[in-house]
Amino acid sequence: MSPPQHRPGLRAAALFCLGLLAFSLFPAPSEAREEARGRPSHMVAAAHPLAAEAGLEMLRAGGSAVDAAIAAELVLTLVEPQSSGIGGGAFLIHVEKKTGKVESFDGRETAPAGASERLFLDADGQPLGFYDAVVGGRSVGVPGLLRMFELAHRAHGKLPWKRLFAPAIRHADAGFPISKRLHRMIANAKHLDAFAETAAYFLNADGTPKPAGTHLKNPALAETLRRIAEGGAARFYEGEIAAAIAKTVTTASRNPGVMTVADLAGYRAVKREPVCRAYRGMRVCAMGPPTSGGVTLLQILGMLEGFDLEALGPGSAEAVHLIAEASRLAFADRNRYLADPDFVPQPVGALLAPSYLKRRAGQISRTKSLGQAKPGTLAGIVPTHRFAGWPESTSTTHLSVVDGAGNALALTASIESPFGARLMVNGFLLNNELTDFAFLPAKAGRPMANRVQPGKRPRSSMAPTLVFGPDGHLRLSLGSPGGPYIIGFVLKTLIGVLDWKLPLQEAIALPNFVNRNGETELEAKTALEAMAPALEAMGHRIRFRDLPSGLHGIERKGDTLFGGADPRREGIALGEKIGKMAP
Repeated sequence: MSPPQHRPGLRAAALFCLGLLAFSLFPAPSEAREEARGRPSHMVAAAHPLAAEAGLEMLRAGGSAVDAAIAAELVLTLVEPQSSGIGGGAFLIHVEKKTGKVESFDGRETAPAGASERLFLDADGQPLGFYDAVVGGRSVGVPGLLRMFELAHRAHGKLPWKRLFAPAIRHADAGFPISKRLHRMIANAKHLDAFAETAAYFLNADGTPKPAGTHLKNPALAETLRRIAEGGAARFYEGEIAAAIAKTVTTASRNPGVMTVADLAGYRAVKREPVCRAYRGMRVCAMGPPTSGGVTLLQILGMLEGFDLEALGPGSAEAVHLIAEASRLAFADRNRYLADPDFVPQPVGALLAPSYLKRRAGQISRTKSLGQAKPGTLAGIVPTHRFAGWPESTSTTHLSVVDGAGNALALTASIESPFGARLMVNGFLLNNELTDFAFLPAKAGRPMANRVQPGKRPRSSMAPTLVFGPDGHLRLSLGSPGGPYIIGFVLKTLIGVLDWKLPLQEAIALPNFVNRNGETELEAKTALEAMAPALEAMGHRIRFRDLPSGLHGIERKGDTLFGGADPRREGIALGEKIGKMAP
């Protein structure tokens, strides 16, 4: 595709046509829609209609954004079990409208106390194959979701804790229809038959996947949720549930792990400072380490500020080139410097310093790819660690909420690989987040920054993000699943709204492209395929692949909210007007 003309009228027409093209390439299924009639002033955008409805139920009852997010994610534990749930972890970023205070909450899983640097090495000291490591108890980190929810609810909840569990318990008791997407995930998953309880839940007796439309009940999960609703998060981290988790991990018939009830009882969620920086007159705030998502996203935006992306437009190969080149540089820094801040010093301020980003951006040519980028040199900081590990999975979920008082949040949650460790206990799946650590503890005589250590949180790419306008008021809440692709998915959408002036839904629907300091990956069967020759002429190595983001978000314009959900998947945004929103 040739770049659109830079005259305002023609450029606006080009943007409009590209938006239509995006929707024609990705027609929204009936369940992937925005329902935001009547100038809504509260809204939930989530990966499944039942989850969005659960969040909306809390908002109707006068609940806060945190109340709605908890209710929605508990339902996702049931209806989107392959992606997230109480057996995993999450990151949450929240803004309180009254004070303008932005807070972030870290519910990332931790390595058990008995885990060693050799956790993912075989008897000969060689790294295990990915699925050899994933399946079973070895890969399970101590879940953090519920402790994080408890911490956030104490700070910002309005409804009683018990009330938030009602929708998930109701659906677990009554059952829900397996969606087409869940059926596809079951059909495509490896090793779902590794453990009897998991196989019985997802597969027929002959080993075939249960078909779409099957009415699936989960009384075990309903009972688990009742206990937690009555007794708080302690009922999960102590007592019978904790004992069941530890026993399932340590007695797994494949890859038994080392988690104990003490590991569960000792888990703590953490409030951390968000990372924020200006972009095009806006303020972008995201989650900092132990996720790399926020810092890497802000680095890319900082390097792109010197380029007029608006003039180039989304149909321009040059725009894709510039975004890909900035991404190379940021991913090189990410892989060298970012890990758990409680174990590895994090030079966040240096990585986001305007002078440093200007220097990095100076390496970007408008006409030629720099190839694989090298990490930058930070004054006074000598990196003593390398970073390496298996690629993160694309199985995660994101939801965004704005409540009637104007409080807002972005929550990204995960169990890592689709269906996690394949271990099911008390009705929910356990994560395999420990495979986000580097399998090799050292390389070339230097320790890996992201090596396994007891109590450590593996590095992530999750990037729940809030954007504020020049007036300080919320403009956007968004985030995405996608493993290391999350950063590119969120980046494209932010640029679509802030640079290309597209409505949020159109920005989400634009074809995806990502560079992780290697190939420039373009979404297959989209208009991006026509850009490949131009990008290759600039030196890009091109790879076409499916890139369904699963991104969800909310855009605020005045006192009206507009929801967005990736039309490639089954997400939905639900909103209602409840009176005039606070200015």
